[in-house]
Amino acid sequence: MKKAINASKAPAAVGPYVHAVEAKGLIFTSGQLGLIPESGNLPEGVEAQTHQSLKNLAAVLEAAGSDLAHVVKTSVFLDDINDFAKVNEIYAQYFQGEPPARSCVQVAKLPKGGLVEIEVIAVKKD
Repeated sequence: MKKAINASKAPAAVGPYVHAVEAKGLIFTSGQLGLIPESGNLPEGVEAQTHQSLKNLAAVLEAAGSDLAHVVKTSVFLDDINDFAKVNEIYAQYFQGEPPARSCVQVAKLPKGGLVEIEVIAVKKD
């Protein structure tokens, strides 16, 4: 059994997909750009987009009955791998203590001209 999750506090999906899917106590999120939910616009710069991407993920996880503390795996997609250190600095603010497993890759291009996109797998809170 799987359950589709859409979060009212996250920006609308930019394609035919849901914010997340829950299956057997695991939550698989769609990638979150740094879109500002109220406007659908991207803020300027990779730092601002990273903060917003993680805030959007927090909203999706909240709607799914979880939070960033319950994330077990992340995938980070960067427009420019030279932004790795900047993104790491911000990422560490959201995943304190024992961080989740992570992959980070540079991609050719992100939707809407985004500079960073992050997706996670989390466990549901007890």
